[in-house]
Amino acid sequence: MDDFKRMAVFAAVVREGSMSAAARAMGMTPSAVSQQIRQLERAGGVTLMHRTTRQLTLTDVGQRFHAECARMVEAAANARAELQAELQEPGGELRMSSTVGFARHVAPALGPLLARHPRLRLQLLVDDAQIDLTSARIDLAIRYGNLPDSQWVARRLGAMQWWPCAAPRWLAEHGAPDSLQALQAASWLGLPSSLEAQGLQVRIPSMRDGRSVLDEHVLPIIPRISSNNQSALMQMCEAGLGIALLGSMDVQEPILAGNLVRILPAWSFGRPGGLPIWAVTPQRGRQPAKVRLAVEHLARYLANAPAVFHSA
Repeated sequence: MDDFKRMAVFAAVVREGSMSAAARAMGMTPSAVSQQIRQLERAGGVTLMHRTTRQLTLTDVGQRFHAECARMVEAAANARAELQAELQEPGGELRMSSTVGFARHVAPALGPLLARHPRLRLQLLVDDAQIDLTSARIDLAIRYGNLPDSQWVARRLGAMQWWPCAAPRWLAEHGAPDSLQALQAASWLGLPSSLEAQGLQVRIPSMRDGRSVLDEHVLPIIPRISSNNQSALMQMCEAGLGIALLGSMDVQEPILAGNLVRILPAWSFGRPGGLPIWAVTPQRGRQPAKVRLAVEHLARYLANAPAVFHSA
């Protein structure tokens, strides 16, 4: 590394025309510049320039050596410019991972960004299982729930609530549950893995001493049908196979289309605060523009998405 620095100093001396001018340009003292040149000559066993009180004259070998040093300095400047451009102008490939359920939101969220920046490419990896972000070289991942401690950086984008839903045909046949007992006795499609082991947490609003309070209960639920894929559970729910606990953002369209009905909307289910949605990125310092702008577009999209909640 010392040789590279000395080569850069030598190129600056030639460019500026004197050691004192080069020293000012590089924030060094003239004696330090002179010392760098002497060490460069000593290491190479050659004389690179003749020095007089009025001018510096390159030797033949000094001229040839300077041409290579100047190219090195130009390459370094181009490399710095490329990094700076990456911070300011998005380009290259953005490698992103998301769950199956969130994948349908990627196009409306990032479509405007891709349209505005034609140099930007998107590689989307979709999997409900958590992808190893390091080995897959992921720039940006959408994750849900409580995150483990890691060197990655997470930005909260909002949260979903858990809504129990059923198809109109199932409700017509079995009736809508209106009590904890009826809810527990219903035919369930698998609970989310984060809730299954501890039972279904239910909070029911009531009045006590003139105050509104939430009565908390835990229902042990044994699903009749289980799956590790929320999209598959939602499809089976729409087919009338039972009740499923689904993410509020995921079921907006089926509810509006009349394919699903939200059960007991005044009650709260799952952990307090719902299911957080995170944008997870690998760097703590300044993010590349493609990552920074993608996170901003996702945050803007979810800020206006129905059934996404933003209280902490």
